[in-house]
Amino acid sequence: MSSFALRCWVEVSRRQIAENFHAVRALVGAGVEVMPVIKADAYRHGAVEVARVLVKQGAAWLGVASVEEGATLRQAGVSARILVMSDFIPGDRSFLVEYDLTPALHSLDSVREWDEMARKTGLPLRYHLKIDSGFGRLGTRAAAAEIAGAVLNARRARLEGLMTHFASAADYASPQNDEQTACFHAVAAHLREAGIRPPHVHLSGTIPIAYGRREAWGNMVRPGHAIYGYVSPARGPAPRNLLSVKPALAWKASVLLVKEVPEGAPIGYGAIFRAPRPMRVAVLSAGYADGVPHRLSNRGSVVAKGKLAAILGSVSMDVTTIDASGCPDLQPGDAVTLLGTEGGVTLDAQQIARTAGTISYSILCGISARVRRVYL
Repeated sequence: MSSFALRCWVEVSRRQIAENFHAVRALVGAGVEVMPVIKADAYRHGAVEVARVLVKQGAAWLGVASVEEGATLRQAGVSARILVMSDFIPGDRSFLVEYDLTPALHSLDSVREWDEMARKTGLPLRYHLKIDSGFGRLGTRAAAAEIAGAVLNARRARLEGLMTHFASAADYASPQNDEQTACFHAVAAHLREAGIRPPHVHLSGTIPIAYGRREAWGNMVRPGHAIYGYVSPARGPAPRNLLSVKPALAWKASVLLVKEVPEGAPIGYGAIFRAPRPMRVAVLSAGYADGVPHRLSNRGSVVAKGKLAAILGSVSMDVTTIDASGCPDLQPGDAVTLLGTEGGVTLDAQQIARTAGTISYSILCGISARVRRVYL
């Protein structure tokens, strides 16, 4: 495979992943465990390689979405504790045991079922219990007394963590964050009164970490976006961002063809762009099958030879056409930057997301599996 030319690829900086992890650790302090979230193939940075970097840097826990994601890490030799945050599908529960994965449970029925699994296997299976503190998605909404009863009745399965998730973490104009925090802490207090003290308590992803919402850190935090170099901007009367991280990924594509087109020439599907003058255009080896958002058609840009170059017409499945008029020395085989910094010009995932009308998470996770990963 290495003999094939790079048509569309991402370059991932191991050093930047490590530096971002240490930036989070430095901010939260020694008393708070940092569990990087590497679900969705580490936001398309490559879960196995990112996991190896993080474990080498001292990460004791990693977060994934599914049993399959966790099993993939184990098969690659990753030894850290792995929390499966979303998936408790019945058919996969034996694999949780086989691959030594810890599930986040979302209902009291799941606690009873996991306790039964512990009885059958003879193992003291551990779990984290998620509280639906007001998100309305995963997690139990049971009363605190009922939760305590279910935990105490589980004689073999061991509650290792108590967790929740914020619905509006970046919105400081909303009371929802304070309401969720209060709800979660009330449940935790009731459990303590019942003698239940899970070793790990965690509420926060990147945004509550970055903006210093310390009452929501618990003794474990779950940074995802920050590990890859991003902190979403807050809304409303937010405090300043305390976390300094940098993007770890650059996304590039090769130029397939450069040509001159006359005034009035249609470009791409539907001819939604017609050259207003004679133009020099370049066709890139990346399209929506690679993850270039179709909504960048006629509105996005790339960086070519250190200059912004507009996307012309529709983004196609495998190619995208750009205006190369300002890049007279651009030639086939040259690399163009879709996301990253080149010649002092930067296009990051947040900028691209604003243009595409989406979120930066979607830009990163949308990079296709067929895009080659190159680790630096």
